[in-house]
Amino acid sequence: MIQFKGRKMVIATMHKKEEVIAPLLEAALGVQCIAGNNLNTDLFGTFSGEIERKQTPIEAAINKCTATMQLYNCDLAVASEGSFGPHPSIFFAPADEEFMVLMDTLNGLKIVTRHISTNTNFSGKEISNEDELLSFADNIGFPAHGIILKNNTTENKRIIKDIKDPESLLKAFKILRKEGAIVSAETDMRAMNNPTRMKVIADTTNKLIEKIQSCCPACNYPDFSITDAITGLPCSLCSAPTRSVKAYIYECQHCGFKKEDLFPNKIKEENPRYCDYCNP
Repeated sequence: MIQFKGRKMVIATMHKKEEVIAPLLEAALGVQCIAGNNLNTDLFGTFSGEIERKQTPIEAAINKCTATMQLYNCDLAVASEGSFGPHPSIFFAPADEEFMVLMDTLNGLKIVTRHISTNTNFSGKEISNEDELLSFADNIGFPAHGIILKNNTTENKRIIKDIKDPESLLKAFKILRKEGAIVSAETDMRAMNNPTRMKVIADTTNKLIEKIQSCCPACNYPDFSITDAITGLPCSLCSAPTRSVKAYIYECQHCGFKKEDLFPNKIKEENPRYCDYCNP
């Protein structure tokens, strides 16, 4: 069994994510967390667009872990990476998709967790006057949540961040307008300026902890988790297979052991309302 208690774990962040991640991991695993804020994680891409993220979120999180472990001479690290946009299945709803990676080079362990949430204030709008700006600010929860202003003209792109109060917001807007800019306002999605995102990162951390604490029955390695779902739960009226889940397949990423969890929702038949034959 892998031991975490008493080990040093570095959290790869320069945006204060350790404020929500560290207490949860320390309580659950007994690790001693330190903030790896000497690593410039913006080099892996920025939300505001100055540096393009050329990797997938998982690749970026893995590279953050690797770079931070080298910088701090540590064999245990956690990093997260977020993406924002339309929800993949709920139309017109914005979503925060967070990925979190734990890497343990001492034990050859890498655990990846994904969490998607509609709990986000992710938004952006072109602004033509101060009233529109103040309305946008009110809607996204400013000043508790940050705003980024951009000059969208192609000749003179400019970004103003870390706006902390209404006076600074209006001042920044006037500066960009004087330059003849088309101004856009965006939510600042960096964790330290977005309490709503911080809550989603905390939820992602809890999901990571669940995977760590779910150990394989065969080899006792962490991350014994669902890799497949088998549909076909029979209809209680006609016995035809439905699209509902009949079983989950759990698989160990270390030794390959698999286990079928039959009837995971504690029902052996499905309501006819979910049957394509009885309720086409």
